[in-house]
Amino acid sequence: MSLQSKIMEGMKAAMKAKDSVALEALRAIKSGILLAKTEAGAKDELSEEEEIKLLQKLVKQRKESAAIYTEQGRADLAEPELAQVAVIEKFLPEQLSEEEIEKVVTEVISQTNADSMKDMGIVSKQLAGKADGKTISNIVKAKLA
Repeated sequence: MSLQSKIMEGMKAAMKAKDSVALEALRAIKSGILLAKTEAGAKDELSEEEEIKLLQKLVKQRKESAAIYTEQGRADLAEPELAQVAVIEKFLPEQLSEEEIEKVVTEVISQTNADSMKDMGIVSKQLAGKADGKTISNIVKAKLA
């Protein structure tokens, strides 16, 4: 089942349950998919990798918004953003823990004799969709330092 059909099923369920937060998050995903499909040079269907990148982008946007709202003391606006993050993350592959990421980073560094941040791309490709880029970056920096 494609991401788009999963989203449509989720939207139907959210409408029946009158879950406005989930419905808003699912509509944002649907909108993102449609925008990606209508971009110049886009294909009819998104690849799984493109879908994951889209979902990660949406999660990141909402987390950043929630952080800004929290800094400004607006918990009333931060809570719906974080609730949407939870809905969107259901469509992402299970995220690895920091220990698991550290293990992969250590393996890659020993295999490739990496000595600079330029070599981080290998780790990023290997963990695409399974870990946040910022977390990967921080762990690689700590291991190479």
